[in-house]
Amino acid sequence: MLPNAFIDKPKKPTAAELTAALGPSKALWDQLLAGLADEHNLTVQEWNSYSRKAGWSLRLKLKDRNILYLTPCQGCFFVSFALGDKAVQAARQSGLPQSVIKIIDEARRYAEGTGIRIEMKKPRDIKIAKQLAAIKLAH
Repeated sequence: MLPNAFIDKPKKPTAAELTAALGPSKALWDQLLAGLADEHNLTVQEWNSYSRKAGWSLRLKLKDRNILYLTPCQGCFFVSFALGDKAVQAARQSGLPQSVIKIIDEARRYAEGTGIRIEMKKPRDIKIAKQLAAIKLAH
């Protein structure tokens, strides 16, 4: 798994630093954020770093509820979700690609839910992230 692009950085990344790290994937980042804002009103964005070793991630929230995290890496980014049991069941029945179902099935379970992380490299990955966000919001 690729490391976070902003490990050991004391401050959240600037727009220029984010663009430099993501490279061509910056367009996918922007497309995903715009789509989630339009389709699900996910407009609350917070940069967080739990430790310098973890790096920075962008959390998207609806009111006080954490919906997903975007983690920038060099040339790509990851989208992470903590799915509750009902959301996991809905995802399994949603027609998501088998590769995503496998990620869900093999994911570690935490108190917050089943933690999944999906790499975003291609436009079709954005559709998967939006579908998972819709499932999370519905459950």
